[in-house]
Amino acid sequence: MIENNSKEIENDDLYEHHRFVATDGQVPLRVDKFLMNFIENATRSKIQQAAKAGNILVNDKVVKSNYKVKPKDVVRVVLTYPPHENLLVAEDLPLNIVYEDDQVIVVNKEPGMVVHPGHGNYSGTLVNGLIHHIENLPNNSSDRPGLVHRIDKDTSGLLVIAKTEFAMAHLSKQFFDRTTERLYYALVWGNIEDDSGTIEGNIGRSLTNRMQMSVFPDGELGKHAVTHFKVIERFTYVTLVQCKLETGRTHQIRAHFKYIGHTLFNDERYGGNAILKGTTFTKYKQFVDNCFKVLPRQALHAKTLGFTHPTTGEFLRFDSEIPKDMVDCMEKWRRYSENSKLES
Repeated sequence: MIENNSKEIENDDLYEHHRFVATDGQVPLRVDKFLMNFIENATRSKIQQAAKAGNILVNDKVVKSNYKVKPKDVVRVVLTYPPHENLLVAEDLPLNIVYEDDQVIVVNKEPGMVVHPGHGNYSGTLVNGLIHHIENLPNNSSDRPGLVHRIDKDTSGLLVIAKTEFAMAHLSKQFFDRTTERLYYALVWGNIEDDSGTIEGNIGRSLTNRMQMSVFPDGELGKHAVTHFKVIERFTYVTLVQCKLETGRTHQIRAHFKYIGHTLFNDERYGGNAILKGTTFTKYKQFVDNCFKVLPRQALHAKTLGFTHPTTGEFLRFDSEIPKDMVDCMEKWRRYSENSKLES
């Protein structure tokens, strides 16, 4: 379990910037290395300086940087100033709003836009743009205005934003009860032989690379996760799939498809930015490198979003076009695949 709720520490002049709870499967690991795995862009020297200054606590006790984190340890980073992400600044950013009324906003997020401020990304986020567009958005349980769910920075597609406290509660319950509809399109490495299928396996923080999520099929670690998929088109060495989420775990599609041996195309965090399928010809390597340049991110798009309107009770469904970078990449693969068949 990971928490990043920023809050003021009671009876103190310190503010909690990060809070992490070690999993049951946590192997003994120095706290400075543990935090490096969790906090993006953090350097080990800065973490060690924080420990030296007494700013790293484990189970509410100050620890040195060589403290070994154990299962269920609560690791916190506290500082004398509030987190940057708490100091939200409204910014006039271009937002692709596909629907809006007095209760909800549906946004088609561009790839590369971070959803909410966090370590290393304090401006230019979707939330910065939303609070400029409308004042007094309700906070979710993590004090993030309007957000009911989120998608990764380099994933494109549809998000619903709550404009009122009632809408926040109503939509949050729908996501919890799994009554929303979410369809993603993903380009994955390899030829998926089955036309459709279901991937099931608990998802939790990786025990070896804390920036990744892993699948734990035995069910002792992680949280229950189910992804249904259907093949849309095959391009010899990559496959376009439609994914229907039954659950909404962090990196669910990315982790599930890596688990079955079909990592998302150009997904750097999960190793999809290497040539995982295909030939050894130099010409093929150049072709794939060109595809990576055309699509410089993981090939994942939140295409369809459906939910029940909080006040009218009507089920609303929105669909978005696959972004140009994914379309261009798929067209290159389509031509390559067709030419390969002609030559064989």
